[in-house]
Order: sequence, then structure tokens, then C-alpha cells
Amino acid sequence: MDWLGPEEWQAVALSLRVSLWATLASLPLGIFTAYALARWRFPGHGLVNGLVHLPLILPPVVTGYLLLLTFGTRGPVGSALQDIGIVLAFRWTGAALAAAVMAFPLMVRAIRLSIEAVDPKLEQAAATLGASRLWVFATVTLPMILPGILAGAILAFAKAMGEFGATITFVSNIPGQTRTVPSAIYAFLQVPGGEDAAMRLVLVSVVVAMTALLLSEVIARKIAARVSGT
Repeated sequence: MDWLGPEEWQAVALSLRVSLWATLASLPLGIFTAYALARWRFPGHGLVNGLVHLPLILPPVVTGYLLLLTFGTRGPVGSALQDIGIVLAFRWTGAALAAAVMAFPLMVRAIRLSIEAVDPKLEQAAATLGASRLWVFATVTLPMILPGILAGAILAFAKAMGEFGATITFVSNIPGQTRTVPSAIYAFLQVPGGEDAAMRLVLVSVVVAMTALLLSEVIARKIAARVSGT
């Protein structure tokens, strides 16, 4: 337990908290968005798909700056939230929002692929028996895409753990409040003698990322086996 110092444990604990909330809060929207992109055809479908994946293309600093403009205390959304006592900028909740935005494309993509692997005829057969669209999703689609949802959630959690650019731009690097593992690594590298602490946090990040990738791979194989019927 002495391997990490107090500041390092604080950064790890905050990263776990931020990543967990980022994943859980964005999961319902991620499932809805993935289903809409996979099953529905509507005006602006390509635009929505592009917006969902935009954080993967934009520099993270740009995403963070856009979040600051929108959810900062002077932004259109941030000022409205401030009126009801909710402040995101320079708070751990803002770090969770930045992490959720950056991880959202990975989550949606994993879930969308699992939905597209489900035979639409199964859903149509349930619908012909009088089941509503929501009931068809809950009883037919959801059980079949559950591995994909888990894979998407794991990838999103790992991405949130490693998010840096958008987070530090939106909520800065405040010890105990917004200093996650990547921000702590950056901070340690700016001071003499901080290399050892930075390396320990790097190792933590590598272990978390590799574990997430391995879990995602195992789940992906289960999806493939289920689709092929083996």
C-alpha cells in the first residue's frame, strides 16, 4: 500500500470516480444513440453520426475549449446550470463530463456493432406478435447486445481513465478536485524529482488500459460466437 504516495492515491481515486460516473451517466444515451444509428433512417443521420464521432477527430484541447465555452459559468448551458446551483467548470463533475464526451464515440461504436449483428427479422417477428417497440428491445434486442454494451462500457471507462487534453482545458489541474492520473503525471513531470511518481502512475495507467482491452477482446469473441451460433 506504500507503493503510491498520498497525492498519487488521490489522483487514482479521483480518476476511478470520474471514469465510473462518466461511463454510467453516458451509458443510457450511448445505447439510445447506437440503436438510432443502427436501426433508424432519418434526415440528418449522417450529421448525427459525424457529431458522435467528432471527439475522435478533433484535438482534445479543442473539445475541452468547446466544453468550456458551452458549460463554463459564462456559457449558455453553464450559466443556466449555475442558476440552479450546478457548476461544472473546474469541478470533478466537469472532469467527468469531459471524460464522457471523449469516451462516448468508443462506447457508441461498440454497442452499434453489436446491434447491427442482431438479425432484424427476430425483432420483426416479435413485433408481428403484438409486442411494442420498447418491449421488443427489452426482451429480444437487449439480451443479445448485452456483451456489446459491456464491451462499450469497458472501453469508455478505460478511455475516461486516460483522458487528459479536454479535461485539463475544461477543468484545469486542481489537486484533489480535478487532478486525475494523466494530469498528475503531467504535474509530476514539471517538478524536479517527480519522475518516479510519474512512472508509478504510468504503470497504473498501463495496467488499467491493458486489462480493459483484454476484457473487451474476450467479450468481442463471445459476441462473435453468439452470432455464429457456436
